Amino acid sequence: MTIGLPDLLLYSGALVILFLTPGPVWLALMARALSGGFQAAWPLALGVAVGDIVWPLVAILGISWILSMFDVFMAVLRWVACGVFIGMGVLLIKHARQKISTDSRLTRPGLWPGFMAGLVAILGNPKAVLFYMGVLPGFFDLRSVSVWDIAAILAVSVAIPMIGNLMLAAFVGQVRSIVTAPRTLTRINITSGLLLILVGMLIPLI
Repeated sequence: MTIGLPDLLLYSGALVILFLTPGPVWLALMARALSGGFQAAWPLALGVAVGDIVWPLVAILGISWILSMFDVFMAVLRWVACGVFIGMGVLLIKHARQKISTDSRLTRPGLWPGFMAGLVAILGNPKAVLFYMGVLPGFFDLRSVSVWDIAAILAVSVAIPMIGNLMLAAFVGQVRSIVTAPRTLTRINITSGLLLILVGMLIPLI
């Protein structure tokens, strides 16, 4: 391996911060955990883990270098991500009183629907795109990584979000009888919506 343990640890810390930032995966995971408990949420976490292999692999294979040559494209991508987060936040606040389980596409029972929901959530997640395409190359020299380096980066990229998502799913599954109370759910939706809007407003400043 050409990358050192300190580099991997620093990258792991960035992944923890990425996980703690509210985004589409959080909302999807919480929706399934609230509707069906941990049993309904863990397939989504598995789908997210599979999707988490794609973005760092694309970055390592050189797409990030290509995109770095097009500053305008990256700026547009950043503003698109900004709009997506703000739009999601506004919609969440607008429908704050609506029960999460009414979105059957997201909360449909079964392993396969949950897995696919997780895969789609991470592949279409602008937060993940911006992180892996714009930030990952800053941690490692992707021009000289070996096969074992790539395996280590992918393993960390999958393991940390997977552990965090499973812990979140287990927690939400345990407290869902409290969280799904109408008044509590409305407050959570409004708070989550405001956080998403805040994230969207901060993206252009990063």
